[in-house]
Order: sequence, then structure tokens, then C-alpha cells
Amino acid sequence: MEHVSLAGRIFRGVALTLVLLFFMFPIVWILLMSFQSNEQILRIPPRLVFEPTLANYRALISGQLQTVAGNIDIPFMHNLWNSFVLSSAAVMLALVLGVPAAYAFARFKFRLGETIAFTLLSFRFAPPLLVLLPLSLYYQQLGLNDTYVGIVWVYQLIALPLILWIVRGYFEDVSPDIEHAYRLAGHSWGETFARIAVPLAGPGIAAAGLLSFIFCWNNFVFALILASADKQPVTVGALAFVTASGIQYGQIAAAIVLSVTPTLLLALYAQRYLVEGLSLGAVKG
Repeated sequence: MEHVSLAGRIFRGVALTLVLLFFMFPIVWILLMSFQSNEQILRIPPRLVFEPTLANYRALISGQLQTVAGNIDIPFMHNLWNSFVLSSAAVMLALVLGVPAAYAFARFKFRLGETIAFTLLSFRFAPPLLVLLPLSLYYQQLGLNDTYVGIVWVYQLIALPLILWIVRGYFEDVSPDIEHAYRLAGHSWGETFARIAVPLAGPGIAAAGLLSFIFCWNNFVFALILASADKQPVTVGALAFVTASGIQYGQIAAAIVLSVTPTLLLALYAQRYLVEGLSLGAVKG
């Protein structure tokens, strides 16, 4: 039995190592590419041992991309700031609108309630191109085209349905008896919602907000159509690395590292809330 148990542990260890290498290899390779020049990256056969350079990161931070045809101005850091502003504002607005709505759908049963909730969820799965044409026309008439406000509002198609449906499940798992007992003490619905329901569903709300932030950060199509270069996030700004003189692989790799770092740090910081929130209510009594 001891030999079988030891063999099982070794097999699991080897299997986990192979899985980890499989999923981590692209990330490690991109990280290595970010410290290489185009000549080193395109060298055949590729080498794991090379002389690292910070030229790619200097080019991104300075906004001066060096190509064969000359220097090109690339506002990468401004695009990175746009991503942070747009994603943060979109998630905060979605939380303000979505958390009370999720509580209403979880606690009150009303006519067409499920239909409305499913309709909101369908917006999340609708192809972006399906809504971009009418949205662009409406935005031009309302003066929201090429504005931060307009992009934040269209990001609600990403964040709001996600927060609404995820947080709704967490509120349903909070016992109504706790809220009834608090209300019997003379407190209003609003106080019960703010002081009882929201704190108890806090990990779930944090998890939903984190996932919404990541989805908004990674969005490409909405900002590509509805915003100019001054308002575009980093996902669209990365197109500037494909130039007439060639593709700047080193700068693209460095841009990927810099653009992934904020969401990675946020996920690591909030991983306790993410794990606790996603597992909240997994087993219903």
C-alpha cells in the first residue's frame, strides 16, 4: 500500500508539473521576448540564452517606437491609463446599478422578473457587432461618440449583466430570516440592504467586480469603433506596433507584460475574495 501511495503521489506530482509547464510556457515565452530585440526573436533556431535588453520597455514608456523607417510616436502609457480609467469607471457604475438590481431580483418576485433578468443576460452574449452600428448612430446624435462617458456606458453591456447574475445568486444564498430579524428591530429596507445583505454577500460582490474589471479591460471591439486614438484603451493601442516596416515583436511582448500586470496584481491581491466569492453558495442546504 505504501508503494502504491508513493507511486500515486509521484504520478500526481509529475502530472501537475506537466500541466503547469503547459499553461505557463506561453507566459514565460512572452516575458523572455519582451527582453529581446526583433533580431533575437526571429533568430532560427531560437535560443533561451541571450543578452537581455530594456529597449522595448524604454520605447513604450517614452512613447518613441524605433523602426527601420524612423521613430513613431506611440502613446502606450496613455492607452494604459485609458484602460484603467474606463474599466474602473465601468465596474463602479455597474456595481452601483447592478447590486441593488440583483438584490431586487433575489428577494422580490414580480411579473416578468425572470424575463427581464434573462434579457439583460442576453446582452452579455450578443455579438458586439450586432449593437455597434445602432450604437454608433445614437452616439453621434447624443454627442457621446469618442467620449469617455460613451465608452463607459457601452461597457455596461459587459459588466452589468455579469454582476447582476453573479451577485443575484449570492443574495439568494443569504438567509432572509437574518434580514427579517433586523427589520423587526425597526430598520428600513434600505438599512437592511446596506448593513446586512451587502456585507454578507461582500465576497461575491468583490469576485463579480473583479471578473467584470478583467472583461472590460480585455475588450477590444467597442473602443475600436467608438473611440479615437486619444480615448482608446491599451488593447486597441497595441495595433500601432504593426507598422509598414514590419511587426515589432519585442515591443508587442513588452506591451503584453505591462498590460497584463495590473489585472494580475489585482487578482493576486483579491484572490481571497475571488475564491471565497466564487465558492459562496456552491452547496445549498
